[in-house]
Amino acid sequence: MSNQREKLFTDFPPVSTNEWMEVVTKDLKGADFQKRLVWKTKEGFNVNPFYRAEDIEGFASAENLPGEFPYVRSTRKDNLWYVRHEIEVEDFTDANKKALTLLTKGVTSFGFQLPKNQLTAENVAILLNGIAPDKVELNFRTCISRTIDLAKLVVDYVKAQNLNPLECFGSIEFDPFRKILKKGMDEPKWIEKSVEIVNITAPLPRYRSISVTGNMINDAGAYSYQELGYALSYGNQVLSALIENGVDPSTAAKKIKFEFGVGSNYFMEIAKFRAARWLWANIVGAYKAPCHHECDNKADDGTCRCAAKMNIHATTSKFNQSLYDPYVNLLRTQTEAMSAALGSVDSLTVRPFDEAFETPTEFAERIAVNQQLLLKEEAHLDKVTDPSAGSYYIETLTSSLAQQAWNLFLETEETGFYNALQSGTVQDAINASADDRFNALANRREIMLGTNQYPNFNEGMLSKLENEEAHGCGCGCGTSQSPLKSLNKNRLANQFNELRLNTEKGGKRPKVFMLTIGNLNMRLARSQFSSNFFGTAGYELIDNLGFNSVEEGVKAAREKGADVLVLCSSDDEYPVFAPEAYNMLKNGNEILVVAGAPACMDDLKAQGIEYFINVRSNVLETLKSFNEKLLK
Repeated sequence: MSNQREKLFTDFPPVSTNEWMEVVTKDLKGADFQKRLVWKTKEGFNVNPFYRAEDIEGFASAENLPGEFPYVRSTRKDNLWYVRHEIEVEDFTDANKKALTLLTKGVTSFGFQLPKNQLTAENVAILLNGIAPDKVELNFRTCISRTIDLAKLVVDYVKAQNLNPLECFGSIEFDPFRKILKKGMDEPKWIEKSVEIVNITAPLPRYRSISVTGNMINDAGAYSYQELGYALSYGNQVLSALIENGVDPSTAAKKIKFEFGVGSNYFMEIAKFRAARWLWANIVGAYKAPCHHECDNKADDGTCRCAAKMNIHATTSKFNQSLYDPYVNLLRTQTEAMSAALGSVDSLTVRPFDEAFETPTEFAERIAVNQQLLLKEEAHLDKVTDPSAGSYYIETLTSSLAQQAWNLFLETEETGFYNALQSGTVQDAINASADDRFNALANRREIMLGTNQYPNFNEGMLSKLENEEAHGCGCGCGTSQSPLKSLNKNRLANQFNELRLNTEKGGKRPKVFMLTIGNLNMRLARSQFSSNFFGTAGYELIDNLGFNSVEEGVKAAREKGADVLVLCSSDDEYPVFAPEAYNMLKNGNEILVVAGAPACMDDLKAQGIEYFINVRSNVLETLKSFNEKLLK
């Protein structure tokens, strides 16, 4: 069999890149290769339609194994990640019962959000009763004004269990710049507090205490290179401050935890996690942190390479979640979870699919946990570490994304991350990216299934929508006399959500009638396009197989009580059909819309026809204008 296989391969001589390009160029029939086949990413680099072995020669991961510095492939030899579930604690006894139940359903990590006014040793003991700190990853967060107090309580509790501190793991999540990013409020004592919380948690070596929240940048609408570049600058700002204030470099690095969001750009997100570990390892390596233990993971100069291991907690993106057609959120979070798992994160939270409009139900939370269990038990993604290795495409993405993120890191380091936050340059850049994405969605250059394309137009969500949670940290602490800039808080779909909610609030759904006539292929195609277009506003759609005359179509539309008539035909037939329809409707209350951008558009406008929809239309702005006319 092996001989046959060897003979088979010899029958196919190697094909050079130039030969491939000759074939591609021929098939393009004169079209520009760069314009037709090269993807110009928002990350600042181009992606080619194919890659070959020569494209990844000399790459950092080419000779790298999982668990080896600089950790491009993973910080571990296995791919076992913690299945994390977030619990917002209101009643400590109820939260404990919920956590104990979740432990029987596959959860191996908890993120507890504790109320700041109920932080006592007794309540912490109630919360953790029956939960083994050496078997379950425990993560705690509260209002930043009380995080120091929380750290003391958790350390005292874990120490009182008489367990081996090296077997207890988790984090007390102190985010030095959370108040700036979320509320535009300065935190001038962030250095002192960072040093204090690192010293408080020193008795628990495997407890991280500084949280670099790249996921906040992701949820604000940043592109991947921005999330990565700014998170690295954030981490380096804190790391250098800790070292300058007497914290051992190795200890300082081991106390920092990175939280990243996971977007829907599947392969790019895999590359992001690989690039993140690689770049952070090089940053920490530059500090030459000494290793204080007998360890086989030292550099030749005695530098601790364990300190250079980035600890990553990933959370599926809040920015990508939609209000309408919420079950599509399951598809988004599943591919996002796959990116995180294949990218070898340390722990993962999958957001419940209904989070955009209500307090997640027990069913939604159970599904969110099961999404990770499916990746482990059914897809076996935990059985292989970094299966992306050797993929010419992903290896190239990793390198290109790392370069763009590194450039941004160096640019930010010229002033320092904290100073950049104070001047607002970080917030401005991220918010500009969010605006770019909002505009792309409005023009359908970015697609959200069920939101701006293929909507479930008969769905109503107004009755299911709970009050929007208050923006900010939720603690209500403090105000600022001269607030700094903060990050965008809107989800990508928010403007379309508002559009449809306004339709629902109007009480009567506008009726859109497809007046299909003439060329069969064109009228069907334009009827489909128009249905998708108006469906994104939640209008009632009335489609038709076709009419023999414009008069017949107008009569049928009026019998249905249509508010909008969309003329769907071919460009060649519009010079006749459009004026005829306009003359029949001009004394009525109906609005005539022509589907397409025919060459005769200017002539039709001169005759009084005002409305046209086509692929170049701004869907959002166009439908807002229709809402203003139809929902009076």
